[in-house]
Amino acid sequence: MKDTEALGPETWETLRLAAVAAMERAYAPYSGFKVGAAALTEDGRMISGCNVENAAYGVTLCAECNMVGELFATGGGKLRAFSCVDSSGNPLMPCGRCRQLLFEHRGEDLELMTPRGIQSMDQVLPDAFGAHNL
Repeated sequence: MKDTEALGPETWETLRLAAVAAMERAYAPYSGFKVGAAALTEDGRMISGCNVENAAYGVTLCAECNMVGELFATGGGKLRAFSCVDSSGNPLMPCGRCRQLLFEHRGEDLELMTPRGIQSMDQVLPDAFGAHNL
């Protein structure tokens, strides 16, 4: 798939279901708040991650962090489409830290499924700080 092609509803549903499957494997014994994330890479791979809590809360890993780890563990590349869900399978907006993480590894046309529908990276993190600022 070329990164400029529009993604159809079937692709978004497949992405959401991959995020749900990841969420089901989350380790959240403290908060009970399970999160799953999934993304489609520009080269067509589907990657995912889940949150992994820790008794020392600051060490907790967000689903997006684990997903980016999988991005690099499976060959790197850039993200084309992203979905994050709660334990009910509803879309979640990534926190600010995770938006920055997604920005760093985005493809030019990264789209995100959000509670408000599909949005661009520029919509969810306007005026982002990045390599262009260094």
